Amino acid sequence: MDENKDMITVYYDGACPACVKDRDRYEKLAGSAGKNVFWFDITGQKERMHEFGIDPQKALMELHVKNTDQQILSEIDAYILLMNKVPMLRPLAWLIGLPLIRPMLSKVYHGKVNSRLKRSGRL
Repeated sequence: MDENKDMITVYYDGACPACVKDRDRYEKLAGSAGKNVFWFDITGQKERMHEFGIDPQKALMELHVKNTDQQILSEIDAYILLMNKVPMLRPLAWLIGLPLIRPMLSKVYHGKVNSRLKRSGRL
């Protein structure tokens, strides 16, 4: 899947219109920096997710990214890794990692995801 040692893999919910829009926005901002990002749609991929060591239900609830060391990061850590790949987004990555911001953002993030999944009948 990712032969390039600098490649990261983003496991995203392709059945989520907001997630697809976020991916499109990221790709536009990233430009050539986005060439080392492989996007894997988790929709209908429960068995594959288990093979990757990712709980499929948790993958719906939180963004997951496999870094260049083949480690899986999730939630805010995944966003920080992804944002750090794009120079324009690095200040935002730093900001969301701050000890006072991170827990508040995590709570808001989970609230929005839960709401989205309930509306779509997937929670």
